[in-house]
Parts: sequence; structure tokens; C-alpha cells
Amino acid sequence: MSRKPVSDLRIKILSALSDPTRLELIEHLARGERCVCEILPAFKRSQSTISKHLNILYEAGILDRHIEGMRTMYEIKDPRVFNVLKAVDVLALGQISHLAKTGRILEASINR
Repeated sequence: MSRKPVSDLRIKILSALSDPTRLELIEHLARGERCVCEILPAFKRSQSTISKHLNILYEAGILDRHIEGMRTMYEIKDPRVFNVLKAVDVLALGQISHLAKTGRILEASINR
């Protein structure tokens, strides 16, 4: 069996997480379900832009949505997405730590 479907899903999820606005939306929705009308004021972007980003997150399976009357409500579908973001933070911290060590080595070399 081909691994392409697995790769395609990974790419879809990771691509959805690779945009700063979408990461901000996920953080905003960490506090619970929100209506688009509640999300918009927190972002200085057009309604169409926010809707596009919300839809990308929904299509990637990161968000869930439903309609209540005239309101479209969004929420985090699976809180394990925060584990993914924490894992990325750990990787980033490792890189920052490595750069800091490299910086100290370079400073020592310059100051000799």
C-alpha cells in the first residue's frame, strides 16, 4: 500500500499550521468555542480573510464548526493540536539554544 495518503494528510495538516494568522486563530480558540463575529474583532484583517483561514483549518480537521441560527461557531476539534504546537516549540527552543551556544563561542573567539 502506498504511503501517499498518509503524506497527503500530513502535508494538509502541517500546511494549515504553517501560517501566522492560522496559528493566532488556534490560540484564540484555545479559550473555547467562538462565533466568527467574536473572532473578527480580535484580528485586524477582513472578514473574508479570516473566513478563508478558518476554512483551511476546518478542511485540515483542526477546527470543527456548526451553525447556530445566523452564527457560524468554530472550536478546536482535537486539543491534541496543542501537543503538536508544543512539540514545535521544543524544536524551536533547541535551535535557539544551539544558536545561543554558537554565539557564545563566536564571542569568545572575537574577544581573544
